[in-house]
Amino acid sequence: MKIPFLVFVLSAFLLTTACRKSPSDTDTPPATTSVSDTTASPAPPAPEWARYATIYEINTRQFSAKGDFKAVEDQLPRLKEMGVDILWFMPIYPISQKNKKGTIGSPYAVADYKAINPDYGTMADFKALVKRAHGLGLRVIMDWVPNHTGWDHVWVKQHPDWYTLVHGRMIAPIDPKTKKPTDWTDVVALNYNNPDMRKGMIEAMQYWIKECDIDGYRCDVAGYVPNDFWAELRPQLDKLKTVFMLSEWEDEPDQFKSCFNMNYGWAMHHVMKAVANGDLTADKIDSLRDVNQKRFPSWYYQMLFTQNHDENTWNGTLAESFGPAADAIIVLSSTLEGMPLVYNGMESNLNKRVAFFEKDTIPWGRYEKSDFFKTLLTLKHRNRALWNGTAGGKAVKIPTDRDDKVYVFHRQRDTDRVIVVLNLSAQPQTAHLGGDGYEGIYTDVFSHQPITLKSDIVLSLKPWEYRVLTN
Repeated sequence: MKIPFLVFVLSAFLLTTACRKSPSDTDTPPATTSVSDTTASPAPPAPEWARYATIYEINTRQFSAKGDFKAVEDQLPRLKEMGVDILWFMPIYPISQKNKKGTIGSPYAVADYKAINPDYGTMADFKALVKRAHGLGLRVIMDWVPNHTGWDHVWVKQHPDWYTLVHGRMIAPIDPKTKKPTDWTDVVALNYNNPDMRKGMIEAMQYWIKECDIDGYRCDVAGYVPNDFWAELRPQLDKLKTVFMLSEWEDEPDQFKSCFNMNYGWAMHHVMKAVANGDLTADKIDSLRDVNQKRFPSWYYQMLFTQNHDENTWNGTLAESFGPAADAIIVLSSTLEGMPLVYNGMESNLNKRVAFFEKDTIPWGRYEKSDFFKTLLTLKHRNRALWNGTAGGKAVKIPTDRDDKVYVFHRQRDTDRVIVVLNLSAQPQTAHLGGDGYEGIYTDVFSHQPITLKSDIVLSLKPWEYRVLTN
């Protein structure tokens, strides 16, 4: 179905995905508004290595047949070679058994914030994994679930007043916009009006930095948590080390001022999918970029993705979601402003929806897409134009006479420059490049062939063809 652009984008901005607990949770929950004035705040601290970092999501349960930390540790050299910097681990805590979904339950129904799921190994195993990752120059961030716990989390008995009560009973999380309970029946909502609960949450998040030397957190449904908590939390974590913080949210711009270094690019994901499916023209990418640059502070950047655990499980594989456009869209998400995400299995052309509540091992094969990702991730490291936030160069559109089908831009930082040419259509295209400021001799990072670009050059492109050029 064709989607009117303004309606689509406005809808996309009201959407930001929660960690899905069931297939019925595929609608993105609405945002909450900021409860604290952070308008005068500078950018939160950021680790030096975040300037050029890429990110890789690991589902420990499905990563190997054993589904444990040691199997992940064995693959760390391969991931380092591929160009990965940040390892984002889905929740590694014990899973609540009360009201669980499926056979094994959701990793987002946490039973103890300070313990390890015994299926994955021991605390010593996780510490060894982190140490090995650090030895390779990799960073580790943990998935944190701050809005709710499982029904048999240790806090339920120890601190029942730390939970949201309605008529004296604990409830599932409440949608902050509709004020109605969600259908996340395997979890119970925490109460951020309780200062003792906040202290307990901060102490639990400090625990993993102290004990395991992790490098930060990806925070689940971060918009369900009041923004003043994030402002309270951040300096308490940074006292231990400067952490990297990722918000699974998009509709709270002040999170960039209170706590987070990066948020989810949900709207861009929706737009890229709509372009791939012919529901939007390529030039609408710029319309969204323009809006984002007005919504967010100047230092913002987002995690850009084609797959993650939610998208893969509930909405479809890469092929289902993007069809023959998949590689072109990955190139786009790896070269626009933002940090590219690789979901585990993508380097082996993952072609199935990985089960969420059951054991379902990723079929690894021969890593047939590894060189493709290595080319893109290595380019991001080496070419400062592609670095994150203000460390990189702004994407500047190169106009063509086929802007509805062909998307061309260049990014420059100091003397480093990258030009990206994409045919975002299922038909061959011939396009004249306009504008100026990008002329020069380049090398295609995939074909390794030289090319000279100048204004009014004519490029012929096959359906969904892409070219990434660097000086």
